[in-house]
Amino acid sequence: MLNIFKKIALILTFLICANIKAQELPPIENFSPLNYSGGNQNWAISQSDENYIYIANNSGLLEFNGEKWNLYPSPNNTILRSVNVVKNRVYTGCYMEFGFWEKNEFGVLDYTSLSNTLKEDLIEDEQFWKILELDKWILFQSLNRIYIYNTLDKSFKIINSKTPITKAFNIEGIIYFQKINDGVYKVENGEVLPISTNEIFKNNIVVNIFKVKAKLLLQTQQKGFYFIDEDGETKWNIEFNKILEASSVYSSIKLEDDSFILGTISNGIYHIDSQGNLINQINQEVGLNNNTVLSIFQDKDQNIWLGLDNGISVVNFSSPFKVFNDVKGKLGSVYTSVIFNDYLYLGTNQGLFYKKLNSNTTFNFIKGTNGQVWSLAIYDNTLFCGHDIGTYIIKNNQAKLISDVQGTWDIKPIPTQENLLIQGNYNGLNILEKVNDSWRFKNKITGFDISSKFFEFSETHQLFVSHEYKGVFKLEIDKKFEKVVEVNEETSVTKGLKSGLVSYDNNLYYSSEKGVFKYSKNKHFFELDSLFTNQFFKNDSYYSGKLITNSQTNTLWGFLDKSIVYFSPGILNNTLKINRIPLPESKRRDIAGYESLTHLKDQSYLIGTARGYIILNLDKLIDKDYEVKITSITKASINLNESKVKLLNDNHSFKFKNNNLSFNFSVPEYEKFTEINYQYKLVGLYNDWSKWSTNSEATFKNLPYGNYTFKVNARVGNKLSKNTANYSFTIERPWFISNLMLVFYSLLFILMVFLIHNFYKRYYTKQKSKLIEKKQQEFTLSQLENDKVIMKLRNEKLRNEVEGKTRELSASAMNIIKKNELLSTIKNELSKKDSTDNVKRVLKIINQNLNNNDDWEAFQEAFNNADSDFLKKAKSLHPTLTPNDLRLCAYLRLNLSSKEIAPLLNISVRSVEIKRYRLRKKINLEHEKSLVEYILEL
Repeated sequence: MLNIFKKIALILTFLICANIKAQELPPIENFSPLNYSGGNQNWAISQSDENYIYIANNSGLLEFNGEKWNLYPSPNNTILRSVNVVKNRVYTGCYMEFGFWEKNEFGVLDYTSLSNTLKEDLIEDEQFWKILELDKWILFQSLNRIYIYNTLDKSFKIINSKTPITKAFNIEGIIYFQKINDGVYKVENGEVLPISTNEIFKNNIVVNIFKVKAKLLLQTQQKGFYFIDEDGETKWNIEFNKILEASSVYSSIKLEDDSFILGTISNGIYHIDSQGNLINQINQEVGLNNNTVLSIFQDKDQNIWLGLDNGISVVNFSSPFKVFNDVKGKLGSVYTSVIFNDYLYLGTNQGLFYKKLNSNTTFNFIKGTNGQVWSLAIYDNTLFCGHDIGTYIIKNNQAKLISDVQGTWDIKPIPTQENLLIQGNYNGLNILEKVNDSWRFKNKITGFDISSKFFEFSETHQLFVSHEYKGVFKLEIDKKFEKVVEVNEETSVTKGLKSGLVSYDNNLYYSSEKGVFKYSKNKHFFELDSLFTNQFFKNDSYYSGKLITNSQTNTLWGFLDKSIVYFSPGILNNTLKINRIPLPESKRRDIAGYESLTHLKDQSYLIGTARGYIILNLDKLIDKDYEVKITSITKASINLNESKVKLLNDNHSFKFKNNNLSFNFSVPEYEKFTEINYQYKLVGLYNDWSKWSTNSEATFKNLPYGNYTFKVNARVGNKLSKNTANYSFTIERPWFISNLMLVFYSLLFILMVFLIHNFYKRYYTKQKSKLIEKKQQEFTLSQLENDKVIMKLRNEKLRNEVEGKTRELSASAMNIIKKNELLSTIKNELSKKDSTDNVKRVLKIINQNLNNNDDWEAFQEAFNNADSDFLKKAKSLHPTLTPNDLRLCAYLRLNLSSKEIAPLLNISVRSVEIKRYRLRKKINLEHEKSLVEYILEL
C-alpha cells in the first residue's frame, strides 16, 4: 500500500509539474561558482543593514554588494555552515569554530573567534549549523549543543543535548529546537521545556517552525505540516500534502504575505499560499541553477535568495514583471499577441499558439499555421491572423485561410466601410470583404506595389504607408478601393531603419531615429513634435521607432534602449503625459522593430520577447530611493603593487609613487530587470561627468600631484540615487619637488646664482683686464705706430731738412767753388797784366777772399746743422785729425770730387789728392776700402 501511495504521489507531482510548464514566473537571477569564485554549496544566507548579502559557502564567507562578489575563506579553511548578520557584525559558524566578522577601516572584513574564548572544549567534529539572535544574545547551534553568547558581558551559557539537535528557531522571541528521537523543545526563562514529544516529531526532521494565527505550524521534511496548540498536534490537511510527502523538503521560509517557499532536495522550490494551495513550482527546468535548495532567505526588498547545492539563485517575487521563458523552444519568438474569447493567443515565428487565459496549462499549437505570424487582429468578433502564407480566420481554435496573398503585415478597418478591411502585404495593399457573414479576399489595390508594413488612414480615401528603406508615401485611393489614384513620396521626413507609423488620439505620428513627427493636416506635411521627442528620448537613446496604441487604456507605447515608455492624454490639457518603465533592451530581449504589447487586464500587459514574453504589472512598480556607496579604494605604484585604502579617512594623502587609484562603487539592488548605471568625475582632473555606464569601477593612472575629489552618482532604472558619494584626497608632490627639496633647490639656486655671479664677475674682471691690457697694448702699439709715423715724419722732415741743408751746403759749396774759381780766374787774368798798384790792390783783395775763413765758418755752421754729430764722431774716432782734415772730411761727406774740393781749399787738385792720401793714412783706412764710402758710413 505504501508503494502504491508513493506512486500515486509521484504521478500527481508529474501532472502538476506538467500543468505549470507554461507558468509565468518572477525574474530569476543565477550566480554560478564561477561568478562568485567560491564553492558549489551554499548553506545559509543573511543581509546587513547596508543591504549587502552574506552567504555561508563551502569555501568561506561570500559578500555581495550588488556589483562584486568577495570571498573570505573560513578561519580554519573548512566549510562555512551558518551566517547571521546582527548590526555591524557578521556571525558565522563552521567546523570546530564560530565567531564574527567586522569591517575594518579599509572596508575589509576581519575575523574574531568566539569559540576560542570558551572555557569548555568543543565536542569533537562539532559543526555549527544555525545562528540566531535574541535580544542581547547570539545563539550558535550545533548538532550537540546550543552556545548562548552574551554580547554585553561576553559570557557563554551552553545547552547540551544527548540526541542530535537538527535546527533551532526564533519564533517571536522564543527559541525552539528539535531533538531527534526526543521531540520539540523551547527555551523559556533560561529553562529548556518540551512542547511536543509526539512520535511524528521524534522520527521526522522538523525543517521549520512558523507562527500562524496564534498556533505553531511545524513543517517536517517528508510528512507535511502540523499545528501545535493547547489541544495537541494536528496535521494541516491540504491537497499539496501529497506532493510534499513525495518530496524531501530541506529548507523553507514564510513570506510577508503569509505564503510559503519550500526548498526541496530534488524538485527546486514550491510556492504555496496561506491556504496551502500551490502557486507555482520553480526548478532547474524553468530557470534555477540547481534543484537542491539548501537555504532560503527573503531580503529587505522581498527578493528570495536560494542557496543551492550548485550555485545561487535570486527570485524577484515582488517584481512588477513575470516571465514566460520558452526554455525548450516550443513557441519561438513572440511577434504578436491578443486575448480573444478568454484565450491568450501568441503569434510567433513558428506559428500560432493558444491557451486558456489565467491558466498554467501549456500552449497549444493551431494546426496549419506553421511559419511566421506577423499580426493578430479582432474585428467584427472575428480573430484574424496575418501570416507569412496569407490571412487566416481563427475560429474554435482552428485556422481557415481566406487570402493566399503572401506576407500579411497588418489588418485594419476602413473608415465608413464596415464590410471592408484593408491589409498590408509584401506586395502592397489588399482588400478583404464580408459577404454573407463570411470574410474573403476581394482585390489588390493596384498602382502601389511596395511592401506595406505600416499604414494609417488620414482620411477615408487617403492613407500613408511607411517603408524602412524607401520612405513614407501618401496615397490617394479611389472610392471603390481598387486602385491608387495618386502616389506622393513624403519629403518632410526621411526614411529610417526600424521607423514606425501610428495613429493615436486622432493624430498621425511618424517616429525614427530623428525624432517623433506629427502630421499637420493644415500644412499637409510632417513636422517635428519637439515636446513629444524630448519627453520620449529624455535620458535614453533610440532603439526602435515602432509605436503601439492600446485602445482599451488609450495609451501609446514606445521602446527605447533603457526603458519602455507609454503616453496617455493629459487630464486638463492636450499635452501627453509620459510614464517611463525601467526595462532595458538588454533585459527584455525583444525583437527590434517588431515589438508587441497587449493589455491583459487592469494594469497588466504582455510584452513579446525573443524567448517568450514578459507580463508587466504597473501596480507593482515601486518608487524607492537608492544610495550609491564607494565600496573599496585601491592604490598602486608604478610597479603595480596594489593595496587597499582606508575608506573612513576623508581627505587622505597619497605618496606621489602611489598615484594610480581605483574606485569601486555599488548600489545593492538585486532586481534582475533593473539596470544600474554610474557616472563619475574626478574634480581636479576632469570637471565634466563621465557618460553613464554599467561599469562599477573607475581607474585613474599617473595622476599629477594636487587636490582631488572623486564623485559618483548612480541611476537605478530611471531613478537617480539620492546621494552623490564623495572621496577627497591629495596626491603629494614627488620627492624632488617636496617642500624640503624646494628649500634645497632655493638654496642651491642662490648658491648657483652666487657662484655664477662670482664666476662671471671674475670672468668679466679678467676679460676687462685682458681688454684693458689689450687696449693698452693696442694703444701702445698705436702710440708706437704714431710715434713711428711721427718719427718717420720727423725723419722725413729731418731728411728733408738734411737734404735741404745738404742742398744748401752743396749750393754754398758750389757758390764758394764758383766764387773762388771766378776769383782765381780774375786773379790769373790780372796776374797777366802789368802789376800796378791798383792791380796789386785787387789781387790782394782776391787773395783775401780766397783765403777767407768766413766762408768756412758759414759752411761749418750749416754742415753742423745738417749733420751735427759727424764732425764730433769723426774727431772722437780719429783724434789726430786736424781742422783741415775735418774740413776735407766734411767736403767728402758731401760726396764732392777732388776737383770740386780744390777751389774750396784754394789748392790744386793734386794737393787735394795728396790730402786725401794723408787722410787715409791717419784714419788707418784699408786700401780696398773707399774713403768716401767710409766717411759716408760714419
